[in-house]
Parts: sequence; C-alpha cells; structure tokens
Amino acid sequence: MANEVEFSFNALPGSARRHIRVFQIHQFLDRFAMGLTVAVVALALTDRGMDLFQISLLFGVYSITTMAMELPFGGLADNIGRKPVFLAAVVASLISLAVFLSASDFYVLALSFAFIGFGRALRSGTLDAWFVETFKANAPNVDVQPALAKAQWANAMGLAIGAVLGGILPDAFGSVVQRHGFSIYDVSYAASFAVMVGVLIYTMFAIAEEPRSLNPNALKQGFANVPSVITEAGRLALKHPTLSILLTALAFFIMATNPVEVIWPTYAKPMLDQGYANTAIGALTACYFFSIAFGASLAPHISQIFKRRHAVTLMAIFACLAAVQIALAMQVGIGGFVGIFIVYSVILGASETPASSILHRCVQDRQRSTMLSLRSLIQQLGAALGLVLVGAMAKLYSTPVAWIFGAGFLVIAVILTGVLAMRLRVMPE
Repeated sequence: MANEVEFSFNALPGSARRHIRVFQIHQFLDRFAMGLTVAVVALALTDRGMDLFQISLLFGVYSITTMAMELPFGGLADNIGRKPVFLAAVVASLISLAVFLSASDFYVLALSFAFIGFGRALRSGTLDAWFVETFKANAPNVDVQPALAKAQWANAMGLAIGAVLGGILPDAFGSVVQRHGFSIYDVSYAASFAVMVGVLIYTMFAIAEEPRSLNPNALKQGFANVPSVITEAGRLALKHPTLSILLTALAFFIMATNPVEVIWPTYAKPMLDQGYANTAIGALTACYFFSIAFGASLAPHISQIFKRRHAVTLMAIFACLAAVQIALAMQVGIGGFVGIFIVYSVILGASETPASSILHRCVQDRQRSTMLSLRSLIQQLGAALGLVLVGAMAKLYSTPVAWIFGAGFLVIAVILTGVLAMRLRVMPE
C-alpha cells in the first residue's frame, strides 16, 4: 500500500473539494431532519398517552428492527449500489414520520418505530462507503481522515441545530396546531417530514453514483448474494487481526459511553432549579451535539499531534475519555457537571474518524458497506449490553458508581488500541 500524503483541502483537486462539500450538505440535511424530532420524541409519546414502559418498548422495537436488518442491507448496498439503498432508507423515514403523525395507538406507533429501525439499517454503510470510495478516486493516496472529519462535523451540526429548532417549534406554533386538533409536538415532526423530502430530492440529483443494474433479476440476485457477502465480511473481521481488535475495542468503548449519553439528564436534572430544569436540559442537549461537532473538527489536528498514527490517536482519546468519565461521575454541582460534560462530548466527537480511518484501510470497496454495517451492529450490541450492566449498577448503588464502573470498559479499550498500535507500527497505516 502506498503511503498516504497529508490532507490539504486547498491542494485537493476541484472534484474532490466539490465531493466533500456535496456530502457535507447531505449529512447536515439528513441529520437536521432527524434532530428536529430528537428533542421531543419522549414528550410527543407521553402526549399521545404512552407511559414510560410503553416508550421503552417502542425504542426496543426500533433497536430489534435495526439489529435484525443491519447486515443484510449493508450487503445489499455493496451489490446493487449505495444510492438506491439510501433512497429506500429516506422513503422508510418518511413512512415512519407519516405513521407517527397519524397515530396515537401503541401498536401503530410500534409500526412507526419499526420503520425508523428499518430506515436506520438501510442507511448504515451506504453513502459513507460511497463517500470514501469516491474521495479516494478523486484524490488518490490522500489521507481520508480529515475528509471524514469534515463530514462528521456537518453531521453533528445538523443534529445540534435540528434539536434546538425541534424544541422551539412546539412553543412557537403549538397553540396554533392545537386549535386544529393536533399535538403541539406534531409541528416538529411535520418539519422533519418536510426536510426529509428535501433530503430525498437532494440525494436524487446531487449524489452521483455509477448506476448498477436495478432490474428485478439484479435485485433478486442482490438479496441472494447477501448471505455470502456477510459470511465473507465476517470471516474478514475474524481473520484480520486489525479489524478484530478494532471492533472489539469499539464495543467496549460504546459499552462505557452509551450509558452516560442516555442517563445524564436524570443525573443532572436534580441539580437544577425545577422551574427551568427542562429548558436547561434541552439547552445542554444542544451543547452536547455542538461539542461533538467541535470535537470532530479537532480530530485531524489531534491526529497530527500523533503523526497521523490513528491507532495511537484512538488510544489517547479513549484514555482521556476514561479519566473525564470518572471526573464527570464525581460532580455534585451543575457548574462543574456542565463543564466536564462539554469536555466529554468534545472528546466523543474526536473519537469517530480515527477508528473509521483504520477500518476503511482494512477493507475492499466491495465489502465496505457490509463492514460498516458490521461495525454498527457490534456497537449497538455493545450499547445494549452496556446499558444493562451499567443500569444495573446504577440501580444497586448510584449513577456515579455506575459511570466509574463503566470507565473500566474504556480502560479495556485503551489496552486493545495499544495492542492495535503496536501491530500497525510495523506496517503502513
């Protein structure tokens, strides 16, 4: 493998610069549409008469659907094309939003959440793989990590701005829609539907992919090839030591961090004056996404400190996360908690692209979507296991004890990435 040259945006060919901008806009719009509902989904379900147990079941439907479909549709994208599969994901998202807007029955809402999971599975490993492959074709032997960081930054910014606007819209227009018999939170969902239509149109006209045969026989063959593609990708992950270590480290990483991302509002809210607690939690949620975006923008600079040795960079980031997670658990006042939580979120944002850079170097184009789906599946399983274990610790002891316990998983991830760094020292990274 030829050594990759340092990334310089201005020195890239015009086609590569345009490719990055097109994908940044796409990622921003797609995540903006999602962000519009992130801030209000639990409130919207409560407004529809769902209790906490039913809300948990609905999110369970989403998770089960996503995990069941993740790998098959990643393999399908490798066979029939990334753009068609992503367009199908957008259609699934539109169906989900339409069903949600028209329903208040639990089982119908479960159908909506199943379509969310279906769309998530279709999305995974589609245009991300297209972006990397097209970038490599337009800028051969250029380090792809800074390009991925630019896309990640746009992704997080879309979520952040969407979350802010999604929380404002019900207060601004809720009284108007209530007079017509709708929930105040339907405003955010309707706005998400409109933006998602924009994503559909943008994808159709701005995302260029060499067309592949989409006749019924090709589609049938695409599904028929999925088992062999998955088997081959699984064998690659098991037989390729770099991939095996990386995916295991990422599983431990998400086991530690996902419980913090889920539980933190319940820990922070008692520190706040109850008169403005919900508003403050909403503002801090936006800060969380903005901080992730900022962390993503810092990732190339952090990588430069470690001479673009991505495994070493990842090891350092995981070590910092472990220390900051312990510090977060020790906070008893809102000022200290907010400061540490923002630092924690920035480091989370910086962690994405070093791992992605290592993974993309280990796979061929024909397996890229499947491997991205495999990574997503492993991380979802890690997230679920982490929530069960850390949640049990929180119930038995306390949230701070549970978070400190979870930081132990990050220590394991540090050890694994250290092993990975030693392996990659003797080969081109």
